[in-house]
Amino acid sequence: MTIKELLQLTVEQNASDLHLISGIAPTIRVDGNLLPVPNMGILTPDMVAAHLKEVLTSEQLERLTVNKEIDFSLAFSDKSRYRVNAYTQRGSLAAAFRRIPLVIPPIDSLGLPKILHSFTNLKQGLVLVTGPTGHGKSTTLAAMINEINHNRACHIITIEDPVEFIFRPDKAIISQREMRSDSHSWQVALRSVLREDPDVVLVGEMRDYETIASALTVAETGHLVFATLHTNSAAQTI
Repeated sequence: MTIKELLQLTVEQNASDLHLISGIAPTIRVDGNLLPVPNMGILTPDMVAAHLKEVLTSEQLERLTVNKEIDFSLAFSDKSRYRVNAYTQRGSLAAAFRRIPLVIPPIDSLGLPKILHSFTNLKQGLVLVTGPTGHGKSTTLAAMINEINHNRACHIITIEDPVEFIFRPDKAIISQREMRSDSHSWQVALRSVLREDPDVVLVGEMRDYETIASALTVAETGHLVFATLHTNSAAQTI
C-alpha cells in the first residue's frame, strides 16, 4: 500500500491513528485497539522512509534529519487532516499519524458538561483543558473556539504546533499561526499577539515556564486565553 492508501484506510475504518514503525506491519488504532493492517507485510526502514518522503517537504525532511523528530500537519485531499509526529527509533524513521476530523463537533455532541458553554461567553481569563494524551483536549478546545466563532464578533488567534482543526470564520475573524512556519517560538508569538488586537487566544500547549508566563500575561491584560496541559488533576494543574 502507498501512504495515500494507508491514510484512506484510516478514513474507511474510522481509525484515530496510524503507526509506521520498521519491524512491524502498518498499524491502526480503532476504538482504542491497535490492529495490524490486513495483508500488509513487515515494514523495513527503507519502506518507512519512503512513505514519509511522500508527505514531507524538503524543509521538514531537513529538520527531521537534524532534530530526529518533527511535528507537522497533513491534509489528505478533502477527506481528512492529520497531526503527524515523525521520529527516530533504533536508528530508523517512524511516524504516528493522528486523524483530525474535518468537521468540528459542537460541544453538546461530545457529551461534555453544560458549563463549557459559559466559558465561551467569558470576556477575559484563562481556561485550561487538561488530561492525558488522546483524551480529547484538542477536540474540546476546538468545539469551544468554534462556538465563539459562531456567536461573537471578535478576533480569535490560535498558536499551535502544528495547526490541527481548521476554523472557518463566521461571526469572528480568525488567525491561525503555526510554529516555525508563522513564528519562531511560543514566547515570541505570545508577545506579538498583544499587538494583533486579539479578543480570544488559543495556545495549543503550554510546555514550559516561559510559555505559561506569557499566556498568563495575555490573560491578565484583558483577553480570554484557552490552553492545554498534560496533567491529570486540578491539583497537579495548579
